Amino acid sequence: MNIDSTPSLSPSPRTGGDDPDLRAAQLMKVAQTLEAQFLSEMLKSAGVGQTPGTFGGGAGEDQFASFLRDEQAKQMTEAGGIGLAQALFESMMAKSDG
Repeated sequence: MNIDSTPSLSPSPRTGGDDPDLRAAQLMKVAQTLEAQFLSEMLKSAGVGQTPGTFGGGAGEDQFASFLRDEQAKQMTEAGGIGLAQALFESMMAKSDG
């Protein structure tokens, strides 16, 4: 996953101009993005998307395996994930509240 796709969190919540519900939604989105990135790396380490020795898809399969892992990780996160997003969200909310 590309870090550049992480949603922007400006302006700072300490400016007082933000809607708390909007801020919470933004923080949850960031937490889910981080969980999906983590899961994608775990899937990679587990060997998901590696080309089998025989009858594999060749170079094309190798090049696009990361896209498959990223999408699988995103779907896992949207289905509830492993709880990492919720823990990150709660930590970010506590930090942003002061």
